[in-house]
Amino acid sequence: MEKQDMAFEAAYGRLMERAATESRGERKRRLLEKHGHLEKLFLASVWWPVIGSLDYLHPEYEYRDLNGRVRFCDYSYMPSRAFQLAIEADGFGSHGRDMTRWQLDDERERQNHLLIDGWKLLRFTSDGIKEKSHRCQRTLLLAMAKWGQSLGRKEKLCVHERAIIQFNTTFEGEILKPSIVAEALQINSRTAIVHLKSLTEKGYFNAIISPTGRVMGYVTAVPDIRDLKR
Repeated sequence: MEKQDMAFEAAYGRLMERAATESRGERKRRLLEKHGHLEKLFLASVWWPVIGSLDYLHPEYEYRDLNGRVRFCDYSYMPSRAFQLAIEADGFGSHGRDMTRWQLDDERERQNHLLIDGWKLLRFTSDGIKEKSHRCQRTLLLAMAKWGQSLGRKEKLCVHERAIIQFNTTFEGEILKPSIVAEALQINSRTAIVHLKSLTEKGYFNAIISPTGRVMGYVTAVPDIRDLKR
């Protein structure tokens, strides 16, 4: 754990140093004055355990909305020109208790413009990041899988594999079984087993094995995470 913490701190230092060097004006001010504990905690508690690196992340990313107005998001993640993800770590004060009606309206318009312009968007609350980091990790993992991001893996997902991951986002049971997947996706059980095994090999699921060695079902796999239903 200590080595992992040291690796994160080194990566975070490089990320912020690079961003400060590349930025100027309002973005630089926000990096120095606004970007603080919650934004760093999101990376340490949610992003790093799932993704394992800070590559392609841009803190306090500056962009223009559909009206040409300069806007910022806490992080953008852009591994390619075809994929743009905006990430927000929302403190209760700045996004709830202390927000005026005008600010709330403007915030929703900013979000709408992002989505209309083709961005993906994930928002996490301060309580979620601090108290329910496992749930946030699971949300991040499932979102990336559904959007076709390999999280550093070279393997690509087929249609059935993506469908299984998408179905798992709404599955409320403790263990995902081939029979449940087969019924939900209207495929036969053998096909479900093949793709669940493939997803297990690719690191998206863990198999639940009985004492006799029989596979009882599957649960979402997140590195170093337990109790994913929390």
